[in-house]
Amino acid sequence: MKLSYSLFMTSKKKIEELLIPARITLNGKNPWDIQVYDDRLYDRVFAQGALGFGEAYMDGWWDAEDLAEFFYRFLRPGLADKVQNFGAMWYFLRAFFTNMQNKNRAFQVGEEHYDVGNDLYKRMLDQHMVYSCGYWSGTPEAKSLAEAQEAKMDLICKKLGLKPGQTILDIGCGWGSFLQFAHERYGTQGVGTTVSKEQAELASERVRGLPIDIRFEDYRNTVGKFDHIISIGMFEHVGPKNYRAYFTKARELLKDDGLFLLHTIGSRKKTQITDPWINRYIFPNGVLPSVEYIGKGADRLFTVEDWHNFGPDYDPTLLAWCKNFERAWPKLKTNYSERFYRLWRYYLLSTAGGFRARHMHLWQILLSKKGVEGGYKSVR
Repeated sequence: MKLSYSLFMTSKKKIEELLIPARITLNGKNPWDIQVYDDRLYDRVFAQGALGFGEAYMDGWWDAEDLAEFFYRFLRPGLADKVQNFGAMWYFLRAFFTNMQNKNRAFQVGEEHYDVGNDLYKRMLDQHMVYSCGYWSGTPEAKSLAEAQEAKMDLICKKLGLKPGQTILDIGCGWGSFLQFAHERYGTQGVGTTVSKEQAELASERVRGLPIDIRFEDYRNTVGKFDHIISIGMFEHVGPKNYRAYFTKARELLKDDGLFLLHTIGSRKKTQITDPWINRYIFPNGVLPSVEYIGKGADRLFTVEDWHNFGPDYDPTLLAWCKNFERAWPKLKTNYSERFYRLWRYYLLSTAGGFRARHMHLWQILLSKKGVEGGYKSVR
């Protein structure tokens, strides 16, 4: 359906017409319909775009019973591109002319997101404290968040063909979950790096007594030589201007016959910026890589042995996190505000809707330095 905006239409009328292809009704009866509590919302959306829309939710100006479904319906037909604003252009220009993920900014995302509180993450995540997409669609299919995360970690171990005594570098190790899992199941040892001080401290406690070294450092400063390298949910913080340096560093750290597994959220289009609301409140300076960006970054440095997309599995992962978060809120709210509660729900459920709409993807890319002799057999 062709939209027929007019200069004389009110902001509310424009939004009503914008939502027609998504079958979303203002103050409608469906669980995905928007309930508007403050009519200032309409002008705010056209003035501030995605940033204003998210902030209005935090301010309690609107809501939807099924927020994830609302975003799925809104994003699937590409309606987000219809709402433009000067704020988004500012983010683009800043990213174009500045390296927003340089060494001086490397620890910002750790301080602002991953250091928000280990108490929050302990209650939101599974018992392994894995903060990345679970693998629900394996064989057999996972029935719970814990099963999905264990299936994901075991999938990575099998893709790498881990053997006892091998050393693994985990770039962006979180709370040390994978290194601990790999040691307990496959007898490996390793090094984990993180730019989050809170993660580093808790991860060190969790792996105490194991042959695992947790380092509070940027990947560009890592030294050593490893049988295999993994990076799970960290590449989104690297940034296009640093992709070549990232892959060059990984090649330097990997043994000649080793494998490098890159697990990352991906975008279907090339961009240097992320959603302005996500950039301000969740992942500062984050950028989702595209196929083209990854290809250019790894060109002549690595051979792509396997490329696995299980993005739809992020939808149930995020819903499970949100369910855990809401269940734990009575205990968490003594340390966090009601505004934070709405912020965090918006983050988890809008992202779930984005994956449901196939607006974002989850890739596991397996790389080798020289190509696996005889060919690599994919593992699913």
